[in-house]
Amino acid sequence: MSEAATSKRKIVNPLKGVFTGRFLVSPQLAKNWPFIIYLSLLALIMIASSHSAESKVHHISRLRTQMKELNSEYIDTRSRLMIESMEYKVISKGQELGLEKSNTPPLIIKVPEND
Repeated sequence: MSEAATSKRKIVNPLKGVFTGRFLVSPQLAKNWPFIIYLSLLALIMIASSHSAESKVHHISRLRTQMKELNSEYIDTRSRLMIESMEYKVISKGQELGLEKSNTPPLIIKVPEND
């Protein structure tokens, strides 16, 4: 029974020291402060890196959504342009302006080159 009690004390004492903060001022740990600071800096760098990566993922997601919207707008605009540029639409718009369709083809004027 006393062995169990001593083993519990061996476990409880280090945990008690961790929770109270006594382990930070012990003379044995004083020589390890540079390493502890190094590990803390690495942890901060890791947190910053993961935050940066997560924000980039969100930014990429927003850009993909915006790209899909712009692509659908482009397709819609292109289809409306194709409909508006059909011959019968152009003729009807010209008639609204008082223009008539010419039955004779346009004349081609050729100018000889003078060297």
